Amino acid sequence: MKKLTSLSLAVTLALCSASASAKVSPEEAAKLGKELTPMGAEAGANADGSIPAWTGGITQAPAGYKVGDHHPDPYPTDKVQYTVTAQNAAQYKDVLTPGQMKLFELYPDTFKMNVYQTRRSASYPQHVYDATRENATRSELIRDGNGITQAAVGVPFPIPKNGLEVIWNHTLRYRGEAITREGGQAAPTASGDYTYIGFDEALMLPYGTKGASPADLEKTNILFKFKQKVSEPARLAGTALLVHETMDQIKTPRQAWTYNTGQRRVRRAPNVAYDAPGTASDGLRTTDDFDMFNGAPDRYTWELKGKQELLIPYNDYRLHSDAVKYSDILTPGHINPDLVRYEKHRVWVVEAKLKDNTSHVYKKRVFYIDEDSWQVSVADMYDNRDELYRVAQAHGLNYYELPAQWSTLEVYHDLNSRRYLAIGLDNEHDMYDFSPSLQDRDFTSSALRREGRR
Repeated sequence: MKKLTSLSLAVTLALCSASASAKVSPEEAAKLGKELTPMGAEAGANADGSIPAWTGGITQAPAGYKVGDHHPDPYPTDKVQYTVTAQNAAQYKDVLTPGQMKLFELYPDTFKMNVYQTRRSASYPQHVYDATRENATRSELIRDGNGITQAAVGVPFPIPKNGLEVIWNHTLRYRGEAITREGGQAAPTASGDYTYIGFDEALMLPYGTKGASPADLEKTNILFKFKQKVSEPARLAGTALLVHETMDQIKTPRQAWTYNTGQRRVRRAPNVAYDAPGTASDGLRTTDDFDMFNGAPDRYTWELKGKQELLIPYNDYRLHSDAVKYSDILTPGHINPDLVRYEKHRVWVVEAKLKDNTSHVYKKRVFYIDEDSWQVSVADMYDNRDELYRVAQAHGLNYYELPAQWSTLEVYHDLNSRRYLAIGLDNEHDMYDFSPSLQDRDFTSSALRREGRR
């Protein structure tokens, strides 16, 4: 492990004596909002000042922005500080993942990282900060980490003691209460040809709803409900997916249904999990790759390796802009690096190893999680030969209307086929709606059938 910070060393020591109880003492929780941010990140700057202190993140949208717009860049005058290329990557290897280094090796003439000033822009509503502090002293893992209890709204473990707690923080990071969005994905061939796959998606998040209580959530055992319908091309249009994600995944595992336009039937889909190929992904990602990781963690052991400083995609407003076309983004081998902004941030490092007597195409996965937002920013995946197989990067920004930090685009590189999948392309569509009127009845198998027929 490279460049562990003093805090990460403390975490490592804590791991040696970690008890079964995940909740922290009131004295530890009192650090939130002081030496730790309200979400649990180190509030101070790093040693050389290249990572500044967190001062509250973005609390006001740039002038001229209105809800419904694509989010304008709040830092339009920032300049590239330096560029990492295949020729100088070794100089920066301590702030790069093995997967990022591999991308320089595969695309020595075209892949690069333009590095900008670090802007700790992540921010959340006060009620999320308040809930996170309440969770700190009460939330616990249950069922060997396959569920949580006594948590609501905020991240459950702002002062994590193990890798599972960090992954649950990613899964349950705040993204509002309900979202509808249009957009899609593309999987360019090695030559750069691609077919755009359009999606209409709806997400209802009981866990993140203001005022939600642990008791209510445990009664329904639902964290969120997700519905996705393919809108284009015509040969796939109408195919639909519905997922109910549960809080206690042993008591009730994930429930999923699919609608097949050829059969015009809704079927239960227990295979929508783990390493089943993602929807229309050309086999370039697994189901549990979506959102950088989702679903049950039970096939892996999760080790918290500590923290390190890393170059990660951040404040990617240019990549998000509605002035950019998909053809501008989707270039052969990787997305257009001139549209991407990298910054140095502190990340939690979690290593997941496949358990004996279980199966998955990834034998090992290493997740790099932004300390300010709990978003998995980079993930390196290894195959059963212990060789790098895939690399994923999430391009994050602050959605001012919530506010919350979330990825605008996720890119999954398959190193063997030299292809990639870009998910979240919405530049040529309307912006997310974070205030739709969604009801439980919109997330039933009957609703899926109705929408699939439209």
